[in-house]
Amino acid sequence: MSSSTSTISVLLFLGLVQFAVSGHDYKQALSKSIIFFEAQRSGHLPPNQRVSWRSHSGLNDGKSSGVDLVGGYYDAGDNVKFGLPMAFTVTTMCWSIIEYGGQLESNGELGNAIDAVKWGTDYFIKAHPEPNVLYGEVGDGKSDHYCWQRPEEMTTDRRAYKIDRNNPGSDLAGETAAAMAAASIVFRRSDPSYSAELLRHAHELFEFADKYRGKYDSSITVAQKYYGSVSGYNDELLWAAAWLYQATNDKYYLDYLGKNGDSMGGTGWSMREFGWDVKYAGVQTLVAKILMQGKAGEHTAVFERYQEKAEQFMCSMLGKSTKNIQKTPGGLIFRQRWNNMQFVTSASFLAAVYSDYLSSSKRNLRCSQGNVSPSQLLDFSKSQVDYILGDNPRGTSYMVGYGHNYPRQVHHRGSSIVSYKVDQKFVTCRGGYATWYSRKASDPNVLTGALVGGPDAYDNFADNRDNYEQTEPTTYNNAPLLGVLARLISGPTGFDQRLPGVSPTPSPVIIKPAPIPKRKPTTPPAPASSLSPITISQEMTSSWINEGKVYYRYSTKLTNRSTKTLKNLKISITKLYGPIWGVTKTGNSYGFPSWMKSLPAGKSMEFVYIHSAAPANVLVSNYSLE
Repeated sequence: MSSSTSTISVLLFLGLVQFAVSGHDYKQALSKSIIFFEAQRSGHLPPNQRVSWRSHSGLNDGKSSGVDLVGGYYDAGDNVKFGLPMAFTVTTMCWSIIEYGGQLESNGELGNAIDAVKWGTDYFIKAHPEPNVLYGEVGDGKSDHYCWQRPEEMTTDRRAYKIDRNNPGSDLAGETAAAMAAASIVFRRSDPSYSAELLRHAHELFEFADKYRGKYDSSITVAQKYYGSVSGYNDELLWAAAWLYQATNDKYYLDYLGKNGDSMGGTGWSMREFGWDVKYAGVQTLVAKILMQGKAGEHTAVFERYQEKAEQFMCSMLGKSTKNIQKTPGGLIFRQRWNNMQFVTSASFLAAVYSDYLSSSKRNLRCSQGNVSPSQLLDFSKSQVDYILGDNPRGTSYMVGYGHNYPRQVHHRGSSIVSYKVDQKFVTCRGGYATWYSRKASDPNVLTGALVGGPDAYDNFADNRDNYEQTEPTTYNNAPLLGVLARLISGPTGFDQRLPGVSPTPSPVIIKPAPIPKRKPTTPPAPASSLSPITISQEMTSSWINEGKVYYRYSTKLTNRSTKTLKNLKISITKLYGPIWGVTKTGNSYGFPSWMKSLPAGKSMEFVYIHSAAPANVLVSNYSLE
């Protein structure tokens, strides 16, 4: 064995030992990863801005086009606002909050995460001034990359580019629709009117994307070199439909997924990546969730094909498929040389959520090379995050500001130039390259929480500002990391996502026509009057036979028909002989689920249960209206 080979072996061994005994502060990493988004803000910065070395920028964006496009995010280390990756960033941040909002809240970060989402959605509302118009870029990559300036004083072209009926962009409009739909779920309880506004934009953008089809980079040609739509737009249309179904339960979007899954590639593509361009693995994971919730209905066979592809993606990450995802010697997913970390965080997020879906449905992952438990899938997600935070052959943390050995010369204009608040001396377009870009020293401003592009296929990394393939951070690197970190804080135990429609036994369920039990009249809340402020309705939504026994899934909807907010709810449920989801049990009563404290006027909540009998008796035993 040569000395170089021996050295590599020792490094790998040390890295594996460190991995085995490591313990990372996921809470600290979570806090830092959210702070990074504040460094990427464009527009008027708010009083509670925590990244103090940044100031207002891009205050005339959109003005030459007669539209207000102030706000939003710079995508990476430059000063351009690219709509497609920005929308994907917001969608995945929302997905993180939707799945792990409880963990974010218990660690004091839910408010910060929601603020990060709103910075994006406020901008998208401005960028969508009418149903069939969407502004998809501000600034031009070519002129922007020619200059190295702080965003606060950039002199580059700030032209705005849009799509419309004559210049369509189904991928851009579809991804933005997905972002708005997902965000409407995030704001549903805290700001119902804002949630409704987001949902209106989502509906309009989806209709625009579906009716006027075309690739956005054929209309906004300046985006081709930077964020070209290689995958086309079919994945974004399915992605948007999946999120609109999540947000609305509207059967139209369920049917869209079912009727177009085969023709648009949702059931045909076995993926090795998930990111701002290629959404298929994300679509397949969401549709698998719908299937496991028992909501597929007439589209069950198609949705099972979606799920098959989702599971092939999971298996390929674990090395349990016929075609596996490439990894570095240190175990990191490796997809490409330039900003590989984007694929690591997005895949890790999918692995984490799918692990929890499997745990909730009490089943294993079925791979061609053997079955895998949900905990093994979560362990893989953890291994990727731990690598990012320092458990790797170099002992490098690829999150700026986390640990002791992290990148100091980040490819980022704002962090590499002295703060505008410290020195307002004008930095010229080319002078910035001469003075700051070429400077062989640590950045004057620490870009806290930024996840850089990461190492190459052999775990090598060079911390140089001109090494943009490895040292440039992006918003879409960080967005899915929020959810993974929030999940890992909870520890290795199975996390119950409360997926309704799950069989009460882990044994395989054989679907057969089942007789409908004799229905009992639903017990209304007292007093039994049509004027009652609270109504309860029950419906059997599914039935099946398992090992000779008939099981029924019941959906129960409670509606606040009053003009006041319903609080202090207590529900009495008798003759219940199976599991229940969507309410919290306290003593002999049930109340709001843990994520709800009240029910606004005119709103409904839904919970479900499964047993092998007629409907349970459900009534409201106590409440207050305030």
